[in-house]
Amino acid sequence: MNISPSMNDMLDEAALTTLRQDLAAAFRLCHRFGWSESVGNHFSAAVSANGRKFLLNPRWQHFATIKASDLLLLDADDPDVMKGENAPDPSAWTVHGTLHRMLPEARVILHCHSPYAVALSCLKDPTLLPLDNNTARFFGRIGYDLDFGGIADAVEEGERLAEMIRGKAVLVMGNHGVSVAGETVADAFEDLYFFEKAAQTMVLALSTGQPLAVLSDEIAQGTSDGWIPYRGMAEKHFAYLKSCLDKEDPSWRD
Repeated sequence: MNISPSMNDMLDEAALTTLRQDLAAAFRLCHRFGWSESVGNHFSAAVSANGRKFLLNPRWQHFATIKASDLLLLDADDPDVMKGENAPDPSAWTVHGTLHRMLPEARVILHCHSPYAVALSCLKDPTLLPLDNNTARFFGRIGYDLDFGGIADAVEEGERLAEMIRGKAVLVMGNHGVSVAGETVADAFEDLYFFEKAAQTMVLALSTGQPLAVLSDEIAQGTSDGWIPYRGMAEKHFAYLKSCLDKEDPSWRD
C-alpha cells in the first residue's frame, strides 16, 4: 500500500460516518450468522492513512447491540486510551492496536471465533486444503500462527501475529479462531463469510474419514486468481445484508 505524504490524514466526516456504520453492521451480522461469542471478540477499522488511528468496539458490549456511535476512536500510539471510559480489554488493544500500527495496509481487521474456523484451528495441522471453489479461494492467502499461549495480552504476541498475517488476507490462529484483514469492511466480511464456509467444507469432508480429493497447486492457484474479478460481489452482498438489518432493526446506523 502506498501511504499518502501526510500519513496522519484522517477520513473526512462523511467517510468516517460510513465506515462507522459499515463496521457496526459487521458486528450485527456476525451475531446474526451465529459467530458472536458472549461479549468478547473484536472488529476494527483504520481511519488514518498510517493505520494508527482506528475504530474498535468498546469493552464487553454485545455484538447484537453495537451502533455506529458506540465505536471507540483510538490512537495506537497513545496507551492512555486504556484509561478511558469503555476502554477496550487488554487483548483487543494488544492485537488490534499492534496490527494497525504495524500494517497500515490492513484497513479492516475482523476477529471472531466462528464455529468451523475454530474447529479447523484446533487440528494438529489446520492447513485449509484446496478442495473446491471456496477452499481454493484462499490458496496462498492464509497465514498460520500455531503458538497459542492463552489470552493475547503481551506486545510481543501482537507483533508476532502482525508478521504472520503480513501480506495475507486470513490468519488461522491455532487453538483459537480466525482473523481477517481487508481494504474495506465489505471485503473483510466477505472473506470472513467464505472462510467459515470453506472451513465447514474441510471439517465435514474430514468427518467422512474418506480420502480427500485435493486440487493440484496449479488448479488451486488458478481458482484463487479466478476470484479476483469477482471482488465486486463483496459490496453487493454486504449491501443486501445491510438491507436485511434495516428491516429488522436499523439502530446499527445511529
